[in-house]
Amino acid sequence: MPSKKKARIELKADPEYWKAFAQLMARIEAALGDYAGPPVPVYVAGGAASHLYTGARFSHDIDAAIGRRLLLPRNLEVMYRDAGGSLRTLYFDRQYNDTLGLMHPDAQRDSLPIDVPGVDPKRLRVRVLAPVDLAVSKLARFADPDRADIQALARAGLLSAGDLRKRAEDALAGYIGRARDVRVSIDLACRLIEDASRPRRRK
Repeated sequence: MPSKKKARIELKADPEYWKAFAQLMARIEAALGDYAGPPVPVYVAGGAASHLYTGARFSHDIDAAIGRRLLLPRNLEVMYRDAGGSLRTLYFDRQYNDTLGLMHPDAQRDSLPIDVPGVDPKRLRVRVLAPVDLAVSKLARFADPDRADIQALARAGLLSAGDLRKRAEDALAGYIGRARDVRVSIDLACRLIEDASRPRRRK
């Protein structure tokens, strides 16, 4: 189970990215119309979650699972300028499916809530995968961006090799795919984390 040491998430996203992210979530909340039931959860994963945690690599899309069937609005794309003045686009990925990769069965339960400006948490509850589950979700593909995100989480002190290995091994029990390849990815990811976690020598 992910560590409960941090009750609140310290967000490190680019301020303009964060504004764009909030705009998209507000549009999704608006799509709920007059819905008055329990809060609808949104579980943010992928590069967007990594950027929120670390402020590292920009992601052009938001990978997120919505815990309720919902007709999404069409205007789920926002253009903005980052802190450096570069023009960027952020969009909500309608094709994201969190059942296709490696995911711990408790990942949604153990996700962490965030307060998003302009979004009523009593209607739309935005949550981010815990760092260890975010890292686990990247092991099946394990492309260069996935490795970079895992390293960034480790450098931020949000991820340990031991926690990742335990969580990933548990997740493999329900995984349908090439488990042998994922085990190789686990070993490589643990090495990346250990290297990224070592104190850097001062020159």
